[in-house]
Amino acid sequence: MLRNSPPAIQIMLADNNPLVRSAMSTVFERDRRFSLVATTATAEGFLATVMRVPVQVGVIDWNLPVLGGARLLEVLREHEKAPRMVVYADESADSHRGAMAAGAAGFVSRSGPVEGLLDTCAAVAEGKMVFPFLDVRELRKDPIHTLSRRERAMLEALSKGLTNRELARELDISINTVKFHLSNLFEKLSVRNRAQAIAFYYRSRLPGGPAPQDNPPR
Repeated sequence: MLRNSPPAIQIMLADNNPLVRSAMSTVFERDRRFSLVATTATAEGFLATVMRVPVQVGVIDWNLPVLGGARLLEVLREHEKAPRMVVYADESADSHRGAMAAGAAGFVSRSGPVEGLLDTCAAVAEGKMVFPFLDVRELRKDPIHTLSRRERAMLEALSKGLTNRELARELDISINTVKFHLSNLFEKLSVRNRAQAIAFYYRSRLPGGPAPQDNPPR
């Protein structure tokens, strides 16, 4: 008795180069594991489409105009039904880490084999994280990667020594919203107060990443 084949993975591509877009489209259309939903040349075009059409996996160039890959990923992190994202870029530790920090689920080298891209997309669709040459488990232990775009902005503004009123004005939100985000921020970073959050912020910018917190709250 023949088993039904699994449904095709809904894919969307984004690259500013029309030749690259065409070549990648052909690659995915020839693989029965995938169904190409749409392609676009810009981050804005990608965002507009995935907000209307179900997409499981998005594949984007890290240097995608106009927003850029990092900014697009940060915006998508705020949407519950956003696709899982695969970034392709030139091979470097910084691009790997940047893509993961922004919210990508996978990374593929621009110079890598086509099969690597296809297999990465299939793995990401299954819920896996695919970052060659990086220990994903160690990276994901860093609480910085759990922060939302708003919480990251809050932490950066907080590092300037701003008061709650100044934070509200800086981020264009109410003081009550500031208090709400600060509470979530402290919990995610396992800190008790502003001073500890600021210390964490500056440690996270040093080589080696943030140091463990002393006596984290229970």
